[in-house]
Amino acid sequence: MFLFLNLLERPVPLEGQPSDLDLRKSWGWWKVKKWTVQILNHLYTRFGDVKLLKKPEDIAFAQMFQESYAGKILECHLQSLNVIRTGGYLPDRVINLVLQYINSSISKNGMYHQLLEPQLDIVLFDIVFPLMCYNDNDHKLWTEDPQEYVRKGYAYKFFFPDIEDLYSPRTAAMDFVNELVRKHGKGNLQKFIQFIMDIFRRYDEAPIELKPYRQKDGALLAIGAVCDELMESESYKSGLESMLLLHVLPEFSSPVGHLRAKAAWVAGKYAHINFSDQENFWKIFRQVISGMRDPDLPVRANSVFALRSFIKACQDLKAIRPTLPQLLDVLHAEFLKLVNEIENEDLAVILEAIVNKLGVEFVQYASSLFQTLAAAFWKCLDTPKAAEEADDSSALAAARCLDAISTILESGNRFPQLFVQIEPILLPIMQRMLTADGQDVFEEVLKIVSHMTFYAPTISLDMWGLWPLIIEALGDWALDSFENILVPLDNYISRSTAHFLSCKDPDYQQSLWEVLSKIMSDRNMEDSDIEPAPSLIEVVFQNCKGQVDHWVEPYLSITIGRLHRAEKPYLKCLLMLVIADSLYYNASLSLGILHKLSVASDIFNLWFRMLQEVKMNGTLANFRRQRDKKVCCLGLTSLVGLPADQLPGEPLAPIFKATLKLLDSYKNQIRAEEQIAANHGMNELDSDEEDVDEEDFDKEVGDDDEDWDEAYSLKLQKMAAEVEGYQSVAEVGETNDDYGEDEYVESPIDEVDPFIYFVETVEAVRGSDPARYQSLMRTLDFDYAALATGIYQYAEQRRREIKKEKMEEAAFGDYQHRRG
Repeated sequence: MFLFLNLLERPVPLEGQPSDLDLRKSWGWWKVKKWTVQILNHLYTRFGDVKLLKKPEDIAFAQMFQESYAGKILECHLQSLNVIRTGGYLPDRVINLVLQYINSSISKNGMYHQLLEPQLDIVLFDIVFPLMCYNDNDHKLWTEDPQEYVRKGYAYKFFFPDIEDLYSPRTAAMDFVNELVRKHGKGNLQKFIQFIMDIFRRYDEAPIELKPYRQKDGALLAIGAVCDELMESESYKSGLESMLLLHVLPEFSSPVGHLRAKAAWVAGKYAHINFSDQENFWKIFRQVISGMRDPDLPVRANSVFALRSFIKACQDLKAIRPTLPQLLDVLHAEFLKLVNEIENEDLAVILEAIVNKLGVEFVQYASSLFQTLAAAFWKCLDTPKAAEEADDSSALAAARCLDAISTILESGNRFPQLFVQIEPILLPIMQRMLTADGQDVFEEVLKIVSHMTFYAPTISLDMWGLWPLIIEALGDWALDSFENILVPLDNYISRSTAHFLSCKDPDYQQSLWEVLSKIMSDRNMEDSDIEPAPSLIEVVFQNCKGQVDHWVEPYLSITIGRLHRAEKPYLKCLLMLVIADSLYYNASLSLGILHKLSVASDIFNLWFRMLQEVKMNGTLANFRRQRDKKVCCLGLTSLVGLPADQLPGEPLAPIFKATLKLLDSYKNQIRAEEQIAANHGMNELDSDEEDVDEEDFDKEVGDDDEDWDEAYSLKLQKMAAEVEGYQSVAEVGETNDDYGEDEYVESPIDEVDPFIYFVETVEAVRGSDPARYQSLMRTLDFDYAALATGIYQYAEQRRREIKKEKMEEAAFGDYQHRRG
């Protein structure tokens, strides 16, 4: 520790420093300084709070660190930041790290009162605030690369935090101000706001040529940074509307672009305040809409972000209707430009807010928007490919058009009629780009097909015409996109089952078999390449129950063949699920096929071994998702229901016991996840109660009471213990990439409760063959009998819950009908 402190205190020599700033930050001495600060930050994070530690050796080190070094490190950091006041140099990363340490010290009352508070005015007003102001680097980026300015900006990070926040002094400065007014707001918030108001006053009084534009920019950023505290404070919330009118609204017309951008951002941060005069809300809203036509990209981008906030703040659609023509006109005119200028994820957030608020009115307008995007897409394809760079640019623009189409489709999923209206517009694109011509945008087009086949009221014959194109691509050149292809093929089979089964020209069943058998039989393909194949077979068995008997043996044959060669545990699970699905489809038929192929004994032995494999924490090593357990339960339970002549008593007993254990594991996983959800809800309630207490307390924002910190630390420990317990019970947080969380899959088995299905099957055996039932019960020892009792009780509980859910759904449906 002494050596680290020595390195921290030692000044960086001036001699030899590169004059180029990009080279200087990577200079050896500054890299040593950076890593020293970073290591000390890690130690402070790890050992800065004794109450969060458990091991005696950790507690002893933490006490030594806090008593002997934490304060000295803070003093060194404050001294190093002082260089900024005199125009000296500190790398951005070092400034960020130093401020992170100081931020962590704010919540430590001893560190704050003894070391930081005496120098707080200097740190806050002379060091931190200037970091928040517009500077030369910002100006260079604004003029030379406005898209990068947007990406690095505060508005972008508001929605999509970036790893570059780790290097940003401005982000660290905003965090400092937030932490200060949150932990020690009493006095500090008032002092800080008075400082900001003085800047506003000097700006207003100065002539145009002498106005402190950059300081005004920083002041607006500061106002946005502390918006939560101001909106919650009784002392300040009543003055926010006039603050917006006096100091933000005029900047929408500023001759300085960065102030127009900042005005839009701040307006968005305060869109949800209670306006005493609603006309003021609409006045600012209209300025935000106009900002989307601004010649400067950052202004347009910030206006788009602000637009989302204002639309969400509108309580009544009728109120927004007078502004709707202006909004839709600007959006339509600027949409293509926005598609190319703003990341698709950003655009998705904004469009979702607009669609959710405007609803059917947006649907009426959307058709023309789709026509515009489709025309732009075709224009990109028709761009002459005179140079490779131009070709890449056109491909990127085309992909962004398709991404924008997907974004609107996903946002409009509540309006099925939209998909009927726009199908003729999008169909030519899908038809062309699902061929080899569309390899560069194949996955983007598949996403559109997925939306169209899932959200449309029905799948049209024209959309079914895309099936052969997808199958041909999968069998030829598109295997890398198999996972993406799985989604629309699932939709075709599950949402239009009758057509899938009845149509013979083309024969969809035959074409699916041909491509799946080719893929699963290919010995050159890796396990990971074919994982979607067994999932598609599952889709067929689950959705076509009783209607594809002639496909059971072929699909089981290729499944078992691949199972013998499979190496990855996850693929083995997927293939075994196909067998479980076939048993649920028709247990008698499938069991007969397994015997015919002379693999029944081997398959069940492997299945039981996989079910018995457990991890160190006692949970199943295989079939770890809820859905996997459910499919296995349904398949095994279907075997239990077979008559004695098809399944003798000797193999029945182990199947019955395996089913009991699996159902119990499934039940425990469900309960663990329900408990976590309930705890999360209680935490939110607790948080709400704390907010109420703090709101009362916010009349004197941020008391210096350390009891809150202790309670917060105890709460963190409790949450950590809950997470640790959940990981051991509910199988969450696995590091094995082969296993994901339960994904959302729609299937007919969603309506089947495996516990009720098991009880009903066993009761059917007792009714049809009492002797067989009694013989089966005698094979159960005390533990298995207890498991059976628990499953019966849980099944009864599930019956009551399902009945209640159906009654509530019926009541809601009646209510909706009466409203309609």
